Amino acid sequence: MKHLAILVLLCLPGCSAYTLKRTAKEEDISMDFVRKYLENYYNLPKDMKQFVRRKDSGSVVKKIQEMQKFLGLEVTGKLDSDTLEVISKPRCGVPDVGHFTTFPGTPKWRKTHLTYRIVNYTPDLPRDAVDSAIERALKVWEEVTPLTFSRMYEGEADIMISFAVGEHGDFYSFDGPGESLAHAYPPGPGFYGDVHFDDDENWTEDASGTNLFIVAAHELGHSLGLSHSDNTEALMYPLYKSTDLAHFRLSQDDVDGIQSLYGPRPASSDDTQVPTESVPPRPGTPAKCDPALSFDAVSTLRGEVLFFKDRYLWRRTQWNLETEFHLISTFWPSLPSYLDAAYEVNRKDTVFIFKGNQFWAVRGSEVQAGYPRSIHTLGFPPTIRKIDAALSDKDKKKTYFFVEDKYWRFDENSQSMEQGFPRLIADDFPGVEPKVDAAFQAFGFFYLFSGSSQFEFDPNARMVTQISKSNSWVQC
Repeated sequence: MKHLAILVLLCLPGCSAYTLKRTAKEEDISMDFVRKYLENYYNLPKDMKQFVRRKDSGSVVKKIQEMQKFLGLEVTGKLDSDTLEVISKPRCGVPDVGHFTTFPGTPKWRKTHLTYRIVNYTPDLPRDAVDSAIERALKVWEEVTPLTFSRMYEGEADIMISFAVGEHGDFYSFDGPGESLAHAYPPGPGFYGDVHFDDDENWTEDASGTNLFIVAAHELGHSLGLSHSDNTEALMYPLYKSTDLAHFRLSQDDVDGIQSLYGPRPASSDDTQVPTESVPPRPGTPAKCDPALSFDAVSTLRGEVLFFKDRYLWRRTQWNLETEFHLISTFWPSLPSYLDAAYEVNRKDTVFIFKGNQFWAVRGSEVQAGYPRSIHTLGFPPTIRKIDAALSDKDKKKTYFFVEDKYWRFDENSQSMEQGFPRLIADDFPGVEPKVDAAFQAFGFFYLFSGSSQFEFDPNARMVTQISKSNSWVQC
């Protein structure tokens, strides 16, 4: 099995009741289970008698310690209840190694554009839910590498994705619900790169069963050439675990691993429909305390504030003084990067996000159906190709759109652009730089960002009350 990645549920009856009063038969069953675990994942020599009779021998203790260290347990060399509980959890079937690693021989795809095909579907989920989970799982790796993926609907793709039960033609039979969840092959011709899911499992979009997105993202890591990591926060950690799906992101360990094979995403790459001449250069990961930091867009979201920059966002919450840092795709996989503007309409529980001449509506982590739409449906003239910034005044139910040195005002009640606009920013926002990059409303003030500067503007007094650095909101 050294070239097959298998997600396995290792079931140990009574592991939570591992006490000193077990019978000899129960102990033999437990020892047999642990022996097989160490043989499969830690290269223990296959000698059952020696293991059962001399489980305190130096070689066995060393293997147990090696396993405990890798899995992040207290290294005791003893089969305590914590150890037995952890090794009973779902995991992949390839041996464990330290940090990120690749398969033997370091197989990888010799091209950067790969095709995939969903051969069949599980009855557990609607087809569009399966499509979305696979697309999102591929996006996880696409965001940090030069790799791109396109879907095929017939013929042989690089990565063939299918659901099957029992024996399904690859000599690695599935074994019913609750055990082997999925397996995948590393890069290569033929069946290599393929992903198989056990259709006896209960596949779900959430954490109520076996989450398809999480398993698919892990298995596709194998399809691209990664093996396992001992980093418990990594997607490629061998044990399956539920996670905060809305805020999922690759760990740095996962990023280091995949980039060791394919390198980082190139500066010229972008996944938007904006003409090439308007795409800004792609720098490295933005540093929040860079004195020159500017934001692409800022928006509130259900009491939080999101600060967008390039492919990333900082998330500031009321209950956490430390800002979180995420890829935009971890919240909304189908949205583009390098946004132009964003704003929230509280009464609709909706954030509107702009890029080029299109905009999207999102509620929480869900992009709403019927989007993207053209910005011209809001009442902008055909000459306007993009929005620089936007904010919504929740009290007056007015939305301000900033474009170059002018602004428009949109009435949320009538859903129409107001007469008499555009107007000059300099006339109605005295003291503010006439080019606004991002904006939002909080505490009764408008916060208008221009480059690395932020202007706190009192809309009632029509004056700037404070000027500070843009990144003052992210603990800098």
